[in-house]
Amino acid sequence: MKAMLTTIDNPFDPFTEFTNWFEFDVLKGYNSCQYLQRIANVSDFFTEEEKDLRINEAIDEIIRLNPLKIYKKVEKKDKN
Repeated sequence: MKAMLTTIDNPFDPFTEFTNWFEFDVLKGYNSCQYLQRIANVSDFFTEEEKDLRINEAIDEIIRLNPLKIYKKVEKKDKN
């Protein structure tokens, strides 16, 4: 499963409408991609599986610890 972080008010699907999703996210000041990167701390030295695991764990941590309760996880079955 691939997972992405989004906000409860973003009407766009980050998997299929990434450009619109990203523009909405940045205009609202959420900067979710940057936030997720800081928490997940992935690098090019990780395998895809390691990256996916770190991202999933970071999304769960963000959702669990965020006091505003604006974030949610969306998942999509991986094509592999």
